[in-house]
Amino acid sequence: MRVGCPKEIKNHEYRVGLTPGSVREYIAHGHDVIVETGAGAGIGADDNAYRAAGATIAKTAAEVFTKADMIVKVKEPQPSEWVQLREGQILYTYLHLAPDPEQTRGLIESGVTAVAYETVTDDRGGLPLLAPMSEVAGRLSIQAGATALQKANGGRGVLLGGVPGVLPGKVAVIGGGVVGLHAAKMAAGLGADVTILDRSLPRLRQLDDIFGGRVHTRFSTVEALEEECFSADIVVGAVLIPGAAAPKLVTREMLSGMKKGAVLVDVAIDQGGCFETSHATTHADPTYEVDGIIHYCVANMPGAVPVTSAHALNNATLHYGLQLADRGLKAILDDKHLRNGLNVHKGRITNAPVAEALGYEMVDVQKALAA
Repeated sequence: MRVGCPKEIKNHEYRVGLTPGSVREYIAHGHDVIVETGAGAGIGADDNAYRAAGATIAKTAAEVFTKADMIVKVKEPQPSEWVQLREGQILYTYLHLAPDPEQTRGLIESGVTAVAYETVTDDRGGLPLLAPMSEVAGRLSIQAGATALQKANGGRGVLLGGVPGVLPGKVAVIGGGVVGLHAAKMAAGLGADVTILDRSLPRLRQLDDIFGGRVHTRFSTVEALEEECFSADIVVGAVLIPGAAAPKLVTREMLSGMKKGAVLVDVAIDQGGCFETSHATTHADPTYEVDGIIHYCVANMPGAVPVTSAHALNNATLHYGLQLADRGLKAILDDKHLRNGLNVHKGRITNAPVAEALGYEMVDVQKALAA
């Protein structure tokens, strides 16, 4: 199979779908790899590094899309990209379709077979291709929140860790999954007063054991959510329903009870955001203010640290990518975890949460592939 990797074109996106190390693995499996010139510049990998790994360098993205049987990316295809996709081609990348009807329509019309990193599963019920970026985003959420909290950036002017004689800042993390865990680790490491809210008692017990009392855990109710948001300097939205749009847990009305200059960091923005007042921002213009509350809603947070995040992502995606390249659609038919990753095939939606969110009829994966 010919595997293609175009350069990412989303605003301030510096990651790359294939590192030179990953290219070597595809080559070792007998595949051809074509990489757009400059695709790895954001992680310090020039065209010569890709040539040395065995890749062919394409002068344009159009050449990659035209020649490749499988496209490996990081972020969802942009309008200029989805029109270049075609039936019989596999797209392997993050999609986040539930809050994005335009992209969904573009993929349907293209006829492409689209496998989404964020809905591929594993034997433990986890999301192994989402996890590394959730780890990065969780840790970055505290860096970003602490920066936005500075007075010159519109925030309250609070140092998260405090100093002797002055209380530390308070951080509320909504959601105790991978993002929430890593956000709490960073915030606690800076010396902040941290509370994690979640609706799973087993998970709260697990988090309590992990942190050994250094972080508070609290069962998430409307009352608990309000109390923690009203007292927090930073609120991190870390709620995920796999494949589906994120629930709006913090309403605009609640902003009036928060401290002026407090910061909301919405890590769920790729799935539509879990704050009612959230809308996607970019690294070029990451924050905005609503009712005196600073919002940080960058939709590709890990793109800020592409060297770390691109390698972490490739470590996770390579295994399934090689399966797709080695066996094509049969890999999806034979592997339930890849079947869970299939979102669109030949103009049909094959993922239940996406279909429900956007009002499409869902087609069973096995029936869709058989057809």
